[in-house]
Amino acid sequence: MQKNNKGLLQCGKVEVNALKLGRVREQMPKEATLIALTDLFKTLGDSTRARILFGLSVCELCVCDLAELIGLSISAASHQLKALKQAGLVKFRRDGKNIYYTLDDDHVSMVFSLALEHVNEAKK
Repeated sequence: MQKNNKGLLQCGKVEVNALKLGRVREQMPKEATLIALTDLFKTLGDSTRARILFGLSVCELCVCDLAELIGLSISAASHQLKALKQAGLVKFRRDGKNIYYTLDDDHVSMVFSLALEHVNEAKK
């Protein structure tokens, strides 16, 4: 390994490792899956939605509670919840006239929790 003129490490000579590339290619998700993954991260890439997800990681909340928590109007909070629901990150249940939101499943909880842990760890 040597550094290029930008200080980045690079291979000393161009040589392709066919075994490693073959293994990676076999496991590479389909393009549609990768697009869905990037769309998920785009949805997560908004601090308002991150605050909503954090609130829902603690407990089930209604849109009024979420609006108060993040300092938005109920309409604006509903708009953000719609984006999170379309991305498959939150779900809701109806109780009479009230609608309560939660994280969609344990995967969402784990992704959010691990990302938050990573960010907090990187600050140290």
